[in-house]
Amino acid sequence: MIHYCLTMSTSIRDLRNRFPKVRKLVESHGEVILTEKGKPRYRLTLYTPESVATPPPVDYWARLNSYQPRAMTKAQSRALHDENRGER
Repeated sequence: MIHYCLTMSTSIRDLRNRFPKVRKLVESHGEVILTEKGKPRYRLTLYTPESVATPPPVDYWARLNSYQPRAMTKAQSRALHDENRGER
């Protein structure tokens, strides 16, 4: 037995025997209440997948600049190179 109201109500027997009609009710009204022996037991609603928010892309240049905010001068670069080179 299908009752037309704000939330559609139908029995479990209707769900088993007349699923295409129940599916159309869910699609058109958004929700169907299933009754068992005249008492509401279950609620069928449309499935809406959760939106998966993609994380923002990593800004590698900004991350690199956070470690070394200013570029080295030519003299500092030469001194670091000479220091790393050692006695060769």
